[in-house]
Amino acid sequence: MANLSVNFCDVKFENPTVLASGILGVTASNLRNVIRNGAGGVTTKSIWLKEHVGHKKPTMFGTKEWFLNAVGLSDAGIEKAKDETFPEYLKDKPAPIIANIVESSMEGFAELTEKIDACNPDIIELNLGCPNVEDEHGKPFSCVAADAEKVTKMCRERTKKPLIIKLSPNVSDIAEVAKACASSGADGFCAINTLYGMAIDITVRKPILTNKSGGLSGPGIKPSAVKAVYDIYKATRLPIVATGGITSGEDAIEIMMAGGRLVGMGTMVYYRGVEGFGEVVKEMDEWCDKNGVKNIEDIIGAAHN
Repeated sequence: MANLSVNFCDVKFENPTVLASGILGVTASNLRNVIRNGAGGVTTKSIWLKEHVGHKKPTMFGTKEWFLNAVGLSDAGIEKAKDETFPEYLKDKPAPIIANIVESSMEGFAELTEKIDACNPDIIELNLGCPNVEDEHGKPFSCVAADAEKVTKMCRERTKKPLIIKLSPNVSDIAEVAKACASSGADGFCAINTLYGMAIDITVRKPILTNKSGGLSGPGIKPSAVKAVYDIYKATRLPIVATGGITSGEDAIEIMMAGGRLVGMGTMVYYRGVEGFGEVVKEMDEWCDKNGVKNIEDIIGAAHN
């Protein structure tokens, strides 16, 4: 068997697979169940300073090739996370936990960074690029390099924990944004967030989602994710949680070769169920055995050699 453990920002993961943000709820029991099914770590659903209602249903629609969501980042707020999710999960912590946070202002991000730091996650992830709350909160910070740089700097001053930035692919040059964040103290990245998308019901001649448009994920976006991860890694050489359309062990291997150090999976859960984490890990191990790879870290960024 290959050694599938990965060091990410001095945090050890038993294998590279991580639950992506926004999948399978936010309770500690759900997060623990993901670990029991084979994941190397978990990411929380996006946490706000205060309760955030999100969008009206229908908020999700999927096919075998792609998935649309416009949930709108609904969340009960930091107080619930502080009082319930983190205390329960951190009791006999089964694996590392990444806290994904989101706010509508730079000042809000900075304040929330300090509050989430006190919850003691292993890594803090700034969600700067969600596409389905743009009508409510304006253009995501990760769409403008100068804005991403400024909010990163403000949050960096509020925590000593590893700080990673979740970037949007809906930009002309994702590497430019990544370099701006790196210059302000980012320790790494999560990429990619969802693409923009829309589906129309041709019977009633209206968009299917109440929000009209939403975030596009699913197997069809994997090539975009691979390209973005490749560009970010080439520009910064910082560790990346690579996510976007990953459904199999071979998908995970591919995006790690592009530069991913961890592999975030949400699409896989929709198509294969939570037990798919263990199956993907097994597929990765089988690939390593077949190809003579003894340590999974040896393939990280291999496509750049």
